[in-house]
Amino acid sequence: MEMPQLLSLFKRSNRVSGWIAVVVGKRGVHIAQAKYAGVRPQVTKCSFYPLSEVTSSALEKVCKEAQLDASRFTTLLTANEYQMLMVDAPNVPVDELKTAIRWKIKDSLSCHIDDATIDVLQIPTNKYGADRPQSLYAVAASNETIRKCIGQYEKAKIELSVIDIPEMAQRNIAALFETEGRGLAMLAFGDEGGLFTITCDGELFLARRIDITLGQLQDADENLRQQYLDRVELEVQRSLDYFDRQFHHIPVNRMLVSAPAPLGLDKVLADNLGLPVEMLDLAQAMDIIAVPELSDGEFVCHALPALGAALRQEKKAL
Repeated sequence: MEMPQLLSLFKRSNRVSGWIAVVVGKRGVHIAQAKYAGVRPQVTKCSFYPLSEVTSSALEKVCKEAQLDASRFTTLLTANEYQMLMVDAPNVPVDELKTAIRWKIKDSLSCHIDDATIDVLQIPTNKYGADRPQSLYAVAASNETIRKCIGQYEKAKIELSVIDIPEMAQRNIAALFETEGRGLAMLAFGDEGGLFTITCDGELFLARRIDITLGQLQDADENLRQQYLDRVELEVQRSLDYFDRQFHHIPVNRMLVSAPAPLGLDKVLADNLGLPVEMLDLAQAMDIIAVPELSDGEFVCHALPALGAALRQEKKAL
């Protein structure tokens, strides 16, 4: 099979059919499918299949049970399978960009540069009149990680078109809620921890991991819960301050939070950040009638990465 690109940011496609995201997690497999029909995307499937051990045969069985149609498949790497580094863009022609980036980040990688797959994500600061150097994110994963991922799905008779990362999946969700020319902060928690992003006009400007899981936020010990909430608040405030220093030309006008409502995380952040904070309500931006579970905050926390991956859109060629 043709090897899918990591992120596949520059891949062009004229196909308009939707994506099917098959995402393996600690508790099992999430499968999501969405398509763009009219103004609002339509979610046609978003299901969880619990598995104690995710093998290729188990994955194949789950996909058969899900009765998936012929569409393009994508998946997500887990947080420990790749690195995402913000660097100043080198002043080189586009066709030399990846080579220059490889040299620039080689000493920061957890594997040897010759054993890494690299992709890049531009941060379009110049578009907004910024006076700072052009930046980009370099995303790196070991070749062995990519081979193992492809092999697992290939044995399950799933042909991947794209291997993506959670930051881009969250960007896809956030883009549906943005106000033109304004930054949107989004904070989501799941089994792998928290992910904080700031996007504007469909572009990812900032992504930071918060090393606190959803389970820790729901800890039975009230003192521990409060400590975790305090850490979340501090990390979010630091990230907002950093963004304001680096991208002061883009005002952040609100924050969306994906976490179970009983935690009250939205109220805690709203009281301390001086920024409108709302719980994520998917029904405001997409048609979820076919999947009523997406109205449940806890289900959404776990399903959000897969859903975001399924909401991928190809960039149009200039």
